[in-house]
Amino acid sequence: MASSKELDGGWGWAIVAASFMAQLLAYGSPQSVGVLYPEWLHTFHEGKGMTAWVGSLVAGVGLIASPVCSACVENFGARPVTIFSGVMVAGGLMLSAFAPNVQFLIFSYGIVVGLGCGLVYAATLTITCQYFDKRRGLALGIVTTGTSVGAFIYATAQNELMVLFGLDGCLLIIGAIALNLMACAGFMRPLNMPGYYLKQKAALERNTDEQLLEKPPLEDLKIMNGSSTTTPPTVKELLISIDTKDLAVQTETKKGCCLSGLVIMKMIKKKQRAYSKYIYSMYEILQDQAMVAFCIAIFLFSLGAFPPVLFIEDVAQSQGLIEEVSVIPLVSIGAIATCVGKLMLGMLVDLKWVNGIYLYGFTMFAGGLALFLIPITKSYLGLQILTAVLGFFSGNWSLTSYITTNIVGLDRLTQAHGILMFFGGFGIMLGPPVVGWFFDWTQSYDLAFYFSGTCVVLGAFILFVLTLPCWNRKNVEKAKSNIQYTSTCDKVISVA
Repeated sequence: MASSKELDGGWGWAIVAASFMAQLLAYGSPQSVGVLYPEWLHTFHEGKGMTAWVGSLVAGVGLIASPVCSACVENFGARPVTIFSGVMVAGGLMLSAFAPNVQFLIFSYGIVVGLGCGLVYAATLTITCQYFDKRRGLALGIVTTGTSVGAFIYATAQNELMVLFGLDGCLLIIGAIALNLMACAGFMRPLNMPGYYLKQKAALERNTDEQLLEKPPLEDLKIMNGSSTTTPPTVKELLISIDTKDLAVQTETKKGCCLSGLVIMKMIKKKQRAYSKYIYSMYEILQDQAMVAFCIAIFLFSLGAFPPVLFIEDVAQSQGLIEEVSVIPLVSIGAIATCVGKLMLGMLVDLKWVNGIYLYGFTMFAGGLALFLIPITKSYLGLQILTAVLGFFSGNWSLTSYITTNIVGLDRLTQAHGILMFFGGFGIMLGPPVVGWFFDWTQSYDLAFYFSGTCVVLGAFILFVLTLPCWNRKNVEKAKSNIQYTSTCDKVISVA
């Protein structure tokens, strides 16, 4: 365990800086994929629904696989996982430069880069939480803004690189820059050894102790030149005798197949009990009505609010509001607004008189109104304003952990947050293809954005209704049903 002197300062700020840069390098291109989307449309001449799968998968796969990514970090540590994710992100981006069709892009950019980003996200958040206790909220806020800052920088950078080197050259250069994730991993010095190393160390120490405690026979330590004199064993001879005994033990173990089979069956049953307990715990979490409402709201918000990130540049070009991407793209405006929204909404929810769930519902409702206004906006300035508004309220992602803790408690935060990320990732994966199919069907984005706005407003309405205090009143009254009331009025209320 880490001592209190090692937390909330010192090397922890180096961890924050490294994690911030890691998220910037990993999420810069995926978060600004809206700049690449029109180029892919012109290059491969596929439908907008099919091409949208690339951007939706790169954002959704990492969220859906978050339980697996967290397990990898827990077993192997943040540093090895970040190094491996650097290879995945850089390799996926470079492979995308040689993509012959959209289907290859779906694999190289959508799945490979998406899984790499999920690993980076889990590793950076885990190592930051290990190094901070009292200032954990501030540290996590700084780290998570790396995605928004990366989107702001990469949107402009990718636009300029495509002008200078073309789409393929842009992806190759961005992929080469992503290799710096390995340098960021070098700063992630672990406070606690991960599970994999602890298991290996325990097994090694146990085997070594058992072997050294057993005295090897002197016959095995005779000098091999034929001499029968017995001399004190050297270290080399001792190790040789230990290796010989290991072979004998392994031979005897192979003979006891039945015993090994029983041990394996016990391990399988133990794992099954652990998995059953985990599934039952998830079932109990989903019995909470507020948690179910929050899951539905996260899904509908992701389904409706993420597509503008991917389509907003193409909306401006298809409506003739701008011929090419501007110097500061709409994606960059939305990214910096999201960064501001994360910080401001995070500070606002700390106020005692602010209800986190209702604040989240308000941001959903305001974001839905912005989506309704996009189809009727006929100027590029109007799109810039709406993009900033929608980006600001999309910063409500910073409220998810706070709200989840209030609903299920700190003990079940990890499981509940994994469930929420699954619903959010599923919505992000479906949103852009659905909007693209609407355009392919109607040759207009109007109906698509009306659908998106409806989903977001509906999610806000469900969250408001299912978390009203009157729903929890029944549970409180059931808990008080065993109390004997002396007043007739109190009896009527308890029965009602």
